[in-house]
Amino acid sequence: MSKASAIDLTPFIKAYDVRGLVGSQLTDDVVEALGAAFVDEVDAAGSEVIVGHDMRDSSPGFAAAFSAGARARGGNVVLIGLCSTDETYYASGSLDAPAAMFTASHNPATYNGIKFSRAGAQGISFNTGLRAIRDRAQAYLESGIEAVAQPGSQREVDVLAGYAGYLRELVDLTSIRPIRVVVDAGNGMGGMTVPAVLSTAAGLPELPIEIIPLYFELDGTFPNHEANPLDPANIVDLQKAVIEHGADLGLAFDGDADRCFVVDERGNAMSPSAVAAVVALREIQRVRASQPDGDIFVIHNLITSNIVPETIVAAGAIPVRTNVGHSLIKDQMAATGAIFGGEHSAHYYFRDFWGADNGMLAAMHLLAEFGMQPGPLSVISERYSPYANSGEINSVVDDVPAATARIREAFAQEAEFDELDGLTVTGITSDEESFWWFNVRASNTEPLLRLNVEAGSAAQLAMIRDRALALIRA
Repeated sequence: MSKASAIDLTPFIKAYDVRGLVGSQLTDDVVEALGAAFVDEVDAAGSEVIVGHDMRDSSPGFAAAFSAGARARGGNVVLIGLCSTDETYYASGSLDAPAAMFTASHNPATYNGIKFSRAGAQGISFNTGLRAIRDRAQAYLESGIEAVAQPGSQREVDVLAGYAGYLRELVDLTSIRPIRVVVDAGNGMGGMTVPAVLSTAAGLPELPIEIIPLYFELDGTFPNHEANPLDPANIVDLQKAVIEHGADLGLAFDGDADRCFVVDERGNAMSPSAVAAVVALREIQRVRASQPDGDIFVIHNLITSNIVPETIVAAGAIPVRTNVGHSLIKDQMAATGAIFGGEHSAHYYFRDFWGADNGMLAAMHLLAEFGMQPGPLSVISERYSPYANSGEINSVVDDVPAATARIREAFAQEAEFDELDGLTVTGITSDEESFWWFNVRASNTEPLLRLNVEAGSAAQLAMIRDRALALIRA
């Protein structure tokens, strides 16, 4: 334990999960200590604890080390093996047990990490248990793990068929018109989950969907491109393939397959906000059909396009604006009873999925909506993308308060301010063309300010973006 005890866990236990370099930060000893600490924090001695992992080379070994630590403290480990992150949420929800998923999502192969859930797929953030897990694990690294009198057991369970079947129950795709879809799994877990959910690999009936696969081979070295579709460079192959095959649309999943990105038949990206608006409307209509009266809440974070809350209101539901961050949004889903939640980063949350996020389920909603209409996806995408949007622009900033003060001073006479998450500046105007807002948020881990701008026209967007960047970078 001498070498392990020298490892400081603070730098790589983040606001919402564990994410660190394999070997120098994440080691078997560290992971074993985290397994013991997790069982203690969620009071799982004598109860089941789910452990899953992605296709990274280090993931199976880390899952085994975590299991050893968890069992030492009395946890009965249920190993579900190779899986997507939302499969662990399914297991956590359906078995009502806490879960740990080994993945570094879209990060390079040199990284790994852990996403934790309490029973029922409830999120765990730094302020709701992750800090305590870190501190307990640090103590175990320094003094050793004391095994309980009755160590836990271990068994293996395959949840893929149950997961696929459950999603098929939530979204009916049997009656849609035939669709040709290119799917880029980026050598991540989508290569396993897409054939199970959208095809027949899990023994489910065939759907009217033709899947053209790109990079379905599970390979944690990511030989073709990073499994991060948020970076436009990583969807170039998908865009080309959609046009080459004359496909109706394309889907791209990140490494752990919990986020899904969409391109239309022209190869143009459909914004996550547009996807969120489509799914929100479908969910509102579905719930309203069986619940004619009463309030319906839908969550969106403050970076999503204005089209999201506008769509929610027009459908007769109530939008709830929140901070950015998946554990926080899961908490808000539970607190408000919201039926759906959407983030600008392509995380989509469903009440019917224990309030957890599920990119595959969002993709199924989009396929259902597209498959019941005669036109191309680009028409739907344009309908829900009426405004100009900058995307996220990062700037290195040494003095964040000073930069924020400059923005406040410069826009004081023409905007309103709020501080829900960072600083949001909204222009005072009644002219739809000149409408604009922007948000600046400091990174939790780097000396960066993140800028997002939306406006009624491209010209207005460019003017506000350039003014804000000049102030940020002054």
